[in-house]
Amino acid sequence: MSFTHTLTALVPFSDDELNDILNHFTMKSVSKNETLVHQGDICKYLYFIEQGMGRSYYLNDNQKEITQWFFGTGKFMSSADSFFQKKPSLYYLEVLEDSVLYLISKEKLDVLFAKYPKMEKLGRLVIAEMLTNVVNKLNAIQFQTARERYDYMLAEFPDIVYQVSLGHIASYLGMAQETLSRIRSQDAIN
Repeated sequence: MSFTHTLTALVPFSDDELNDILNHFTMKSVSKNETLVHQGDICKYLYFIEQGMGRSYYLNDNQKEITQWFFGTGKFMSSADSFFQKKPSLYYLEVLEDSVLYLISKEKLDVLFAKYPKMEKLGRLVIAEMLTNVVNKLNAIQFQTARERYDYMLAEFPDIVYQVSLGHIASYLGMAQETLSRIRSQDAIN
């Protein structure tokens, strides 16, 4: 889904508003496995993924990567608390395949929020979606079986098994890779 289509699907911007908004963003092509933000750095940009897949992750006490979230095509990606509050990120942000991103700094985003009430509405809609997704994931991890969590992930990211390593998926779902392999092999049998 193109960036302009996503914006206008959420909020009915006029052509002039949309052109001005787009001029505040920078388009960037990013290579697979490129790290956009390192843990401990300030996340300077909000990213929109026009094409590709990204993830946020952290290192646990054993220095093992634990995937916090996946960001697919047509979604915004950021270390939100770091971006909005200008504090060190708890997470790494990484692209998992060659990607096309649109990015904007907090300062430029604030200019757009001040200039266009519709941008504030867009911001509220995006933040509400992010919050809902986080709550749904927490509920899934707390209350669902491994199978239910896997099915929930596939509903959210239908093509993820073709885009992301099984290790990243298992850590995102909070399960051992062996458990994920058993669930996937059950699907192959059925």
